[in-house]
Amino acid sequence: MNTKQEMSATLGSGEPKTGSRWGQERRLEFIDFRLQWEGRLNRSDVTDFFGISTPQASLDISKYQSICPQNMEYDRSTKMYVATPDFKPVFPVSHPSRYLNELLATATGVLPRDATFVGWWPSVSVVSPPIRALDVKVLTALLRAIRERHGLRIRYQSMSRLEAISRVITPHAIAFDGFRWHARAYCHIRELFLDFVIARILQVEATEQPGPGQEEDHEWNTVVTLEIAANPELNEHRRRVVELDYGMEDGQVDLRCRQALLFYTLRQLGLDDGSAKRPEVQQIALKNRPAVEVFRTPRASE
Repeated sequence: MNTKQEMSATLGSGEPKTGSRWGQERRLEFIDFRLQWEGRLNRSDVTDFFGISTPQASLDISKYQSICPQNMEYDRSTKMYVATPDFKPVFPVSHPSRYLNELLATATGVLPRDATFVGWWPSVSVVSPPIRALDVKVLTALLRAIRERHGLRIRYQSMSRLEAISRVITPHAIAFDGFRWHARAYCHIRELFLDFVIARILQVEATEQPGPGQEEDHEWNTVVTLEIAANPELNEHRRRVVELDYGMEDGQVDLRCRQALLFYTLRQLGLDDGSAKRPEVQQIALKNRPAVEVFRTPRASE
């Protein structure tokens, strides 16, 4: 049994296992996170965040220490628990991507600071994309249609028509292409699955009988693997730098994406065409381009 399994097994039977802000496992995640990213913790950190009593915080810290004794020790000079040199995080919440995503979410206003585990805040700035206004009624209707599996009659402004038109769609998922949110849906007019930019849905007019659903969306259900390597035209030193940037092992990293999102993924990576660019500009290359090209279809969006 690994440490995470042991920790879960030793929680009281009345404690929620996941999801609850108030469950002991959630508080143990908080302790793990603070030790990982700030290297220290005291009882008031736990009591202030969770609104629990000091005795309960002491019990939580003791529980964590009993299961992971190598992870922290009490520093009498600072009256704090500090991470040891042998510290190893126990929970996925302490992964670097989680920490950075919480910084990103707060910097962009998605999350308030007191909703995250972060205690000490570095100076953070992000390159902000243009803000795209979404109608809350439209998004709510889309999510309800996906959950309840019914169609929607919408008024939609496409790029191909001067005026918005009324059309029926059956949405089954939403997707983010790096810049915009889309609804993946069956189009009852064109009788195929398309991506509808949510910001272009001007109005939801009515519910309709559903068309084909996710199980019939072949491109959504097909996963494509992209074999990414450093541009071979770079010199050895620069190739190594690119390999570090992308976390490559043995000169390669594999990225997986849905076939329905392949167009957007290749565009984001600058790999959407085979045109020659200076290697200093296009620093990565698609090793398995012939295999990937088999999955490329005309852009299915409106």
